[in-house]
Amino acid sequence: IRGLWSKHRRKILVTAGCLGSGYLLYKLYNSHTRRLADLQRQLANDREHDENIKAQMKAHFENIQMIVDSTTLPHAMRCLSISIREEIDVSSVMERLNRGKGVLSQSEKLHLWDQLKILSFTRMVLSLWSVTMLSLYIRVQVNILGRHLYVDTARALDTSSSHLLEELDVIDRDDEQKFLSSADFLVTNAMPGLISNMQSAVSEVLKGMQLKDVITTRVLQETLLRIVDVFMSSGSPHHWVDYLMMPQDTKLSRTTSDGSSDETVSKFNQLMVETRQVLISTEFTDIVEISLKCFTDALVEEMETQSISGGLATGMPLAKMLPQIEKTIPVIIAEPGKNQFLQLIRDMSEVQVFFTLLYASMPQ
Repeated sequence: IRGLWSKHRRKILVTAGCLGSGYLLYKLYNSHTRRLADLQRQLANDREHDENIKAQMKAHFENIQMIVDSTTLPHAMRCLSISIREEIDVSSVMERLNRGKGVLSQSEKLHLWDQLKILSFTRMVLSLWSVTMLSLYIRVQVNILGRHLYVDTARALDTSSSHLLEELDVIDRDDEQKFLSSADFLVTNAMPGLISNMQSAVSEVLKGMQLKDVITTRVLQETLLRIVDVFMSSGSPHHWVDYLMMPQDTKLSRTTSDGSSDETVSKFNQLMVETRQVLISTEFTDIVEISLKCFTDALVEEMETQSISGGLATGMPLAKMLPQIEKTIPVIIAEPGKNQFLQLIRDMSEVQVFFTLLYASMPQ
């Protein structure tokens, strides 16, 4: 054995070293393979988890849009239509014109016709603007609220504790209701000022337009867009936001009058601040412009279709068009399920992308 060892020691040591190295490499490879398999399983689980989250968010987002169309917006539209009918009443002017046939002087007739012209256009453009803006504003509100509630609930569920779920439900139910009901501000508080400023824009654009002037489809379209542009550009930048929400709600309140902390108030104000930030953003301004133009174009086409013998397409005197304007008001302020203009705005790709991104953006 000694002779054998002495004679083959080098070969034995090399062979043992190779075997040991091979075994070590095998163990390392086996360990690496297991880690790689574990990592692949983890990645697969993460992908499945991400896909589940995306599917849940998509379903929740679609549910939010359905709530807007079926509940929130119909209520707001009913209140808006009632307010517009009550605040701008052209029936009294028309009655005076009808009763005054053969009695009123020429100057009195012209004065009443001019009033009817201003009131009719004010009512139409006000309806067009209010319906568009209120529908967009409510969608902003509900998507912001829905996203906050989804994220808060998802975070709470990760704790697997109902007790912590209550603690992480940062948006109080009263805050939620108060936030959604703030959409009534346009009807309950801002309508008089909105009507006054809209009427000023109408008077500026229609100044010099005579009752005998021929109005075509193109002229009407340009006139309506001009009125909207004059109204939107008057005053300070984004002044029109103050018709949709209270200006004082833009300040976060962290303390009450006695100096104590009030998280309930601050959460409501936080939602209002976030909403205003969206409204004054460039992206939302672009959506407003696109929506108002889409609404205007569709409205003019509708009036052209409804005009007798295609009068608007070939041109008709302004005096004859005023009664037709009054007939279009119920169509403009119709409930969402029957309002073709709201459906056009809702289905525009730009609008859908905007609200998808708004809902998907994580709250700060």
